[in-house]
Amino acid sequence: MSQVRVRFAPSPTGFFHIGSARTVLFNWLYARHTGGVFVLRIEDTDAARNSEEFLRVIYGSLTWLGLNWDEGPQVGACGGGDCGPYRQSERAHIYREYLEKLKASGRTYEKDGAVWFRLLGERHEVFDEHRKKTVVKVKNAPAVIDDRIRGRVERTEDEDFVIVRSDGNPVFHFVNVVDDIAMKITHVIRGEDHLSNTSKHVELFQAFGAPVPAYAHIPLILKQNGPGKMSKRDQGALIEEYQKRGFLPEALVNFLCLLGWNPGDNREKMPIAEIIRLFDLPGVNQSNARFDEKKLTHMNMAYLLELPADVFVRRARAHFAQLGETPFSKIALAADEKFFREVMLLCQPKLKGLEELPAYTAYFFTENFSVDVKARDKAMAKGDPVARLRELTGTLATADWSSDTAIEEAIKVLAAARGLGFGDYQAVARLALSGTNVGPTITGMMRVLGRERVLARLGRFSPG
Repeated sequence: MSQVRVRFAPSPTGFFHIGSARTVLFNWLYARHTGGVFVLRIEDTDAARNSEEFLRVIYGSLTWLGLNWDEGPQVGACGGGDCGPYRQSERAHIYREYLEKLKASGRTYEKDGAVWFRLLGERHEVFDEHRKKTVVKVKNAPAVIDDRIRGRVERTEDEDFVIVRSDGNPVFHFVNVVDDIAMKITHVIRGEDHLSNTSKHVELFQAFGAPVPAYAHIPLILKQNGPGKMSKRDQGALIEEYQKRGFLPEALVNFLCLLGWNPGDNREKMPIAEIIRLFDLPGVNQSNARFDEKKLTHMNMAYLLELPADVFVRRARAHFAQLGETPFSKIALAADEKFFREVMLLCQPKLKGLEELPAYTAYFFTENFSVDVKARDKAMAKGDPVARLRELTGTLATADWSSDTAIEEAIKVLAAARGLGFGDYQAVARLALSGTNVGPTITGMMRVLGRERVLARLGRFSPG
């Protein structure tokens, strides 16, 4: 078999959708699995809707996800190749050349200022009830598509169709096929919503005398709630959201792999090298996949938990920097480097995502933190919490502060002497130190804050 060549052909007309990310990922995985070539082609012929900003979003999203392209627009280390230009807006001369080939073979005609593709076969007129007019139909054999995912599919084109509009612009079907021929694409992996286009494309490939690529139509991604395909307007649909929220790209890639594909066992979290080794088109499901942000968040948490300490701290710092010139991010980034590292590593096991870091760590970096009313009411409702704080302050003033275990042991000794439990001191201490009832371990919090700061906060805490 000749070398596999696949392509992803986005239009820079909007932000990068989760469905587009899954499509490019499946193409990229197949190229890497087979030792093939992954081509990025920009379909930017719609001048009215195209935007350089959206084009930068495409490049940035692919780079962030780690989906490097072998051929295509030159961006950093990606791109280049012998089949360019890789932007359709720069390929008009190629489309004219291919159009002349069709004209020379008698497969086109002009009508109403547009160029039409002529199907082969006997013609007859019928009245179309839906369009309320008489149309010319062609007796044409069905196009047989041996879809690598959906199996044998037959679709029949029985009407000529436009390939160049009256304004002189070629239509999607024509340029799509021309580019696939010129770029030697062997496999077309795309969403099943394109399946209805495939018979037109097969007709054009055959008219050019070109080999028809292998097609693989992947299932749709359904919205989280309710029926229908996930659209750009649905929550969680845009890749940019996950970048801004500090999701790990490797977690998102792993999650996207499982939307319509499985490795043949019950594994979910897998390194990308293993996914590449296992990925193949027969493993892609025919049924649609439902997006589940809770599952993605859980996947992200698992990846966060396994990050090496230096990597996690570096990514945490980058996330704070991404927040811009907010008062809190400035304070956090200006903190002592050792203290910042200790805070981040203390919180790492509890985080679902980096987006939680500002709220989760605010009280470490400032004395001016807010107090959660519900947490306060709950902590102050049992026993005599003010007395507990006084007792705790006295104990912690002389306690061994060398480790979490030492601090915990000091509190347990105090609790036992008063006939109480560790929790009787923990809840009100956490409230006084952080203003909330959630967070890392109370002893870890105390150790990182330091004895002086802990005693000061306990001493000035007011229950009112």
